[in-house]
Amino acid sequence: METLVQTDLACYHCGESCDDSLWKDDKPFCCYGCQTVYEILSSNDLCEYYALEKNPGTQLRYVSEETYAYLDEKEIRKKLLSFDSSEFARVRFYVPAIHCVSCIWLLENLQKLKPGILRSEVNFVQKSVTVDFKPDSVTLSSVAKLMASLGYAPSIKLDSEEKKGTTTTYDKSLLLKLSVAGFCFGNVMLLSFPEYLGLDKVADGSLIHVFSWLNILLSVPVFLYSDIDYLSSAWKSFRQRQINIDVPIAVGLVALFLRSVWDIVTGYGPGYMDSFTGLVFFLLIGRWFQNKTYESLAFDRDFKSYFPLAVLRLKKQTVSVEEEWEPVVVYNLAKGDQVKIRNMEIVPADSMLLDEQAFIDYSFVTGESKPTLVKPGELVYAGGKLIGQPVKLVVEKKTSQSHLTSLWNKDVFQKPEESKYKRLIDRAARRFTWVILGLSLVTATYWYVTDASQVWLIITSVLIVACPCALALTTPFTYGNMLRVFGRHNLYLKNADVIERMASINAVVFDKTGTVTHGSDPEIEFTGELSDQEMGWVNILTGYSTHPLSKLVHANTPKQPTKQVKDFKEISAKGIEGTIGGSYIRIGSAQFTNFHENMDDLSSTVFVSVNDDVRGYFSIRTAVRKNIQGMLSRLGEKCEAMLSGDSKADKVLMSTLFHPTAQLLFKQSPHDKLNYISNLQHGGKKVMMLGDGLNDSGALKQSDVGIAVTDDTGVFTPACDGILQGDQIGLLDRFLALAKSATTIVKAGFVLSFMYNAIALSFAVSGHLTPLVAAILMPLSSISVVVFTTVAVNVAAARKLKVNPLS
Repeated sequence: METLVQTDLACYHCGESCDDSLWKDDKPFCCYGCQTVYEILSSNDLCEYYALEKNPGTQLRYVSEETYAYLDEKEIRKKLLSFDSSEFARVRFYVPAIHCVSCIWLLENLQKLKPGILRSEVNFVQKSVTVDFKPDSVTLSSVAKLMASLGYAPSIKLDSEEKKGTTTTYDKSLLLKLSVAGFCFGNVMLLSFPEYLGLDKVADGSLIHVFSWLNILLSVPVFLYSDIDYLSSAWKSFRQRQINIDVPIAVGLVALFLRSVWDIVTGYGPGYMDSFTGLVFFLLIGRWFQNKTYESLAFDRDFKSYFPLAVLRLKKQTVSVEEEWEPVVVYNLAKGDQVKIRNMEIVPADSMLLDEQAFIDYSFVTGESKPTLVKPGELVYAGGKLIGQPVKLVVEKKTSQSHLTSLWNKDVFQKPEESKYKRLIDRAARRFTWVILGLSLVTATYWYVTDASQVWLIITSVLIVACPCALALTTPFTYGNMLRVFGRHNLYLKNADVIERMASINAVVFDKTGTVTHGSDPEIEFTGELSDQEMGWVNILTGYSTHPLSKLVHANTPKQPTKQVKDFKEISAKGIEGTIGGSYIRIGSAQFTNFHENMDDLSSTVFVSVNDDVRGYFSIRTAVRKNIQGMLSRLGEKCEAMLSGDSKADKVLMSTLFHPTAQLLFKQSPHDKLNYISNLQHGGKKVMMLGDGLNDSGALKQSDVGIAVTDDTGVFTPACDGILQGDQIGLLDRFLALAKSATTIVKAGFVLSFMYNAIALSFAVSGHLTPLVAAILMPLSSISVVVFTTVAVNVAAARKLKVNPLS
């Protein structure tokens, strides 16, 4: 009796061929590794992984407990983890095996497979996975082992960690595919010269036949390798019952190749292998150009457009006994630099603590605002915010602009509005493919009746030349170039969506202190009685704060040898307090220091109390920022209000600056500012708020666009949408006009893209366009859009940001 053995089985997990010896739940597996992954997913109700794509997994090898044990060593953890504490840690792994939507889905559900993993996020383009986990519940090695056991082993190269973020990675596979296509295209053209010159009819027929077969051999690697990205993308979209923009291209490539093979094999004709190989070659050139342009924008965003924040760095080779500190932009920090971080300032780079202790708020990194106690010699991670008295740190790693920007762009800090241009492009891309496939079918029917010999070439031309790539590129390249322009003028925006919102702004609200006014050439006078020692204590205590008035008092009081401040606190919109030399000092508002006498509102006042006894006050007249008056006059009625937490001392001065219709409101609490913004929005206004980020973070978050104005400080609220260097505030109206120009350029790019498709399709449908010319036009359309948007943005910037020194 014969037993039938099934030999065409495919592993349910990875798709590799297998025998019928290993089964689970009526499903075959090639090895115990694949079966184990299935069991893990099945037990955690994650078998939807297999519904997204057939056989989505990779074949597995046994992963021993010791394979990743070295990752738990202290020095290794320090190199790999971007954040590490007893309750929260973050690691970013490079995973080459990521290739499809199933991979993304599984890797972003790791928390369901292992308790202690908080969340995981995949960057498909960079093939990386960022994992947040609890170190007290799960080790770094076990996270890596889990990923490896699922078939997504992380690639760990410790030697290159220091170089990450400073070099550009190139897609070598794309260059290799392009090289293969170029080589084959050139040789196919060479073998097709007899046909081009009309010699095929007089030359040796057998030789022509050999040349045709050689063309097939040269075209096979192009079909099986060079264009595989288009074919696989189209195939996956079919399996997921969706249609993407690669489908028309893939259909055209397959049709042209198979028709050419049929013509050559049957002797019907020489085929179109020159068109096919040239088509793939020029398509890949277009893709390479697109990738290079994206890389250029990303590089400029991460490494040239700096975060306009500054911290105090210890001056090198200082001669004086007292330490001298200089403000320096965080981008210019280097490993080994000693920095001083003050209350509420952001730590810009991974640094080691030199002082006795520090309380760091890592809400910018982890989302939790619980302060963490850091001891001497311990690492303070970039993105942490200091709570309390200043501390000294030594920079361990150079500041990463991309890291700070990625933290800033976390979902928790995003505004709810969605880009209308993104919605438009998404809808157009979904419908475009169906329209092109339908048009191709109608065209094929017409030409089959009219001239059947031209059907395949014309269909291919229609499928190839019509591409929404130009439409899809218009918005990111316009806004990407605009981000670069803003960055050059020291306005650093969170992302491109902010530009779209800036274009719709019709109401601008200003904070006063640190925004409209600035500490250059101030008039400061102290009224009261303070001994030299007590005045020195005031100098020390105000040096702990980054508030503009504290900085002015600190800069205009005599310096004293540094003394220990105990129990330092800074209360938003009120003042600062601390104990020095056994005396309890309070500096701030009249209410904060318990000053009850009536005073004329002649200037901004900062009161000082020693041991609950008010000893006097500083009268401060700050200067208005340069060029701000011209900017305010150009804004006109768009300037809605000025909100200040100070007294009405500067009301007369402010009234000369602002438009007569602008409201000037004083003694506004942070809550009052937020409510004012909210009321404007309820009235239909699109509001931009500018403040220093200290007492108005709520208003910045509530506004449609919140801009934090900064001068030589590291104070930063992630709730804002942009950071503007203080001396550039005079360009605000020009920035708003430039944002409007960006939307005009986007619309013009859309028109250009639609015109290209309409004209190119009319030529293709009428039979006046060969596939080879279509392949050249397709990347040219993308190149034309990139060139147009780049030139248009630069021209608009040159016109809008042309600064008149007298303005």
